Amino acid sequence: MAFDIIVSLIKIGIVLSMLLSLAAVLSWAERKQSAVLQDRIGPNRASILGLRLFGLFHPVADAIKMFFKEDFIPARGNRFLHTIAPFIAMMPALLTFAVIPFGDVLEIGGRRITLQIADPNIGILFVFSIASLIVYGVILAGYSSYNNYAMLGAMRACAQMISYEVTLGLSIIGVLIVFNSVRLGEIVRMQGGLIWGIIPGWGIIYQPFAFILFLTAAIAETKRVPFDLPEGESEIQVGYFIEYSGMKWGMFFLAEFVEIIVVSALITTLFFGGWQVPYLLKDGFHIPGGIYIPVNHYIVSILQVLSFGFKVIFFCWLQLMIRWTLPRFRFDQLMALCWKGLLPLSLLNIFVTAAVILVRG
Repeated sequence: MAFDIIVSLIKIGIVLSMLLSLAAVLSWAERKQSAVLQDRIGPNRASILGLRLFGLFHPVADAIKMFFKEDFIPARGNRFLHTIAPFIAMMPALLTFAVIPFGDVLEIGGRRITLQIADPNIGILFVFSIASLIVYGVILAGYSSYNNYAMLGAMRACAQMISYEVTLGLSIIGVLIVFNSVRLGEIVRMQGGLIWGIIPGWGIIYQPFAFILFLTAAIAETKRVPFDLPEGESEIQVGYFIEYSGMKWGMFFLAEFVEIIVVSALITTLFFGGWQVPYLLKDGFHIPGGIYIPVNHYIVSILQVLSFGFKVIFFCWLQLMIRWTLPRFRFDQLMALCWKGLLPLSLLNIFVTAAVILVRG
């Protein structure tokens, strides 16, 4: 029992440190990527002992700046709600990663350690139930600020997030039907098979249409361009957190990047095999044609974790690229896309998937 508790605490520490570190790096990557796309230099001034490293020290400089900036609360705002809103927006994004597997089973000294903080029976349902709490932090931020722009941004965010949660949930029903499970660890393991003995049986092969629907709805859930109506700098300044400053503003900013990572991890887990490496099993590579390459168990575990990390980083990059490529929707277009476009298509995908599964027995 003590060993299990210690292992769980270590896994929590590793996941949180990697999650927050990657979120900080993404804050640099977004600015650097936009600069490259727009033929600019981007962040490159922050340095330590004359070492700049392409501006990688900018997240550190930003953190120091936010810690020492004034914590402003509007005179007519609600001090308590204004203070806890960033925490309510941040914590669910971190908690959802608890059920995402980042590796298979690691055996050390005869003990089996699952590279996943928790693997409850409800699996993906836990992710959606916890992630839905983020909207409370957003609406409280707008309400407690006593600002018309903040309240308008919060109302937009509430309508947008609740609407797209429906499509987000329906888009993965096809994946759950195919793999007949809601446990994320089991879904990843079932993607380790091969189709016709050659093609990796990842979710994207079975559900390519669901992937497009899920990615679109997930970007809308993160409230980023082209779905950044709750912030809308050219319309309502920065929306629901316009009256925030210092580290509380930084928490909203960081929570957005954590959401990007969580979305990337879910896409990787549901559609791209999670930690699976093509043709790599527990004892080595089994390549079609009878080729077998033995690999040490620990090397296999490292390759699986690296595979998961590479896929997550790729989809983080993809979301940043979309953010700097597409223009913003109007709000009526945003809602029409959800209720008149994505929702009917999600239902159609469920019916088609169920019909195919039924015909095939």
